[in-house]
Amino acid sequence: MNRMPFFDNARVILIFLVVFGHLIQPFAVDSQLVNSIYAFIYIFHMPMFIMLAGFFAKGIGEPKYILNLAKKLLLPYLMFQGLYTLLYFLLGREEWYNGILHPQWAMWFLVSLFSWHILLVLFKKIPATLSILLAVLIGIAIGYIDLSGLGLSLSRTFVFFPFFLTGYFMTKEHVKLIKTRSISIAGIIFMLALFTFIYLFINVDVTLDTDWLSGAVAYRRLEAEISGGLMRLIIYILAALLIVSMIALIPSGDFGWLTKIGEKTLYVYLLHGFIIQPFREFDILWYNHWYETFWLVLLSALIVIVLSSRPVVTLTRPLVELKWKE
Repeated sequence: MNRMPFFDNARVILIFLVVFGHLIQPFAVDSQLVNSIYAFIYIFHMPMFIMLAGFFAKGIGEPKYILNLAKKLLLPYLMFQGLYTLLYFLLGREEWYNGILHPQWAMWFLVSLFSWHILLVLFKKIPATLSILLAVLIGIAIGYIDLSGLGLSLSRTFVFFPFFLTGYFMTKEHVKLIKTRSISIAGIIFMLALFTFIYLFINVDVTLDTDWLSGAVAYRRLEAEISGGLMRLIIYILAALLIVSMIALIPSGDFGWLTKIGEKTLYVYLLHGFIIQPFREFDILWYNHWYETFWLVLLSALIVIVLSSRPVVTLTRPLVELKWKE
């Protein structure tokens, strides 16, 4: 399909938030501001990233699609799983390795992305509204089962599948309907209100952290064996509202090289851990005052720009795309 600059712009913003979120994570336990930013980002940035992946999954069912998908996603997973395992051993974190079926760092996304395409073979045959509703119910119900010991990112796969499925059923016309002035204004108000609520009422002692927002942890381990389903439903609703707000606010114009970064977000996603993990291990980063948030913003932007640059893409293409040339 013809590329719309909006989607690349969205992916640039989202991959920046992925990097920024990982960069500020160590400081979330000590700073109310960082904790609030961190929680706010994690409510929607991966759900929206996943939804965009679903939008571009229209080709599912074509001949050899699954085989090509396995080559595109599972082989890079095996490669980067090995590379991150090596990195952790070099950093003295041997205990982080739990086997090939337990994704390292952010590699869960590749396994889940492959699984979402497989699930799509069945769910795309069901009417859109019913299909998404069923996926939401499964996503809520799966939290009552502890799947962490099975590996392969099973819990995250089911929890985030509703967003992938929504992206699959979404059309360009839906995007255009959302991108109105009234929804943009409402989105700004909602985002400011939600961030204010998080800042005022979710303190560092009661962190709305990735244990709730990652989709990887069973309710029992979160001490919410009964109420966990309601909590996940609330998170689904907040994520959906934030995604709609972001769609309304993200510009649709082509910003040249900046928009082009949106075509290389997988490189940034797979590679940024090789920068951030050593930063964490050797305490290279610091945060003592609220205004230092800005230098972390700049550093995150620099990481995105460098990892999506032509030299880095050319050097790492054999690992990421399994080919030497574009």
